[in-house]
Amino acid sequence: MIKTAPELLADHGASIRAYGLVQRLSQEQAASRAGLGLRTWRRLERDGHATTETLVHVAVVLRCEQGLDSLFPLPVALSLDELLKQQTSNAPSRRQRAPRTPRP
Repeated sequence: MIKTAPELLADHGASIRAYGLVQRLSQEQAASRAGLGLRTWRRLERDGHATTETLVHVAVVLRCEQGLDSLFPLPVALSLDELLKQQTSNAPSRRQRAPRTPRP
């Protein structure tokens, strides 16, 4: 069944509340650790509304940040050329040495 945006938000709010209860965090403690006001935390639990930044802070506090990476996975390459291009663009760049200065 496809859920509407308000249904998904409400589900996320309920999940956030459940994670906090399992970890025995009061709303005040959780909000403080996430750097949020208590009213913001309560609103988040109630209807799930949050900015992306707030959501990341909440995920860290509730120890479920590892799932954020899978929220928007990279698209699958359609050809070998695209795959190679993705791999080279994601590879860390190599550091270059500073030019040598001549010694007197």
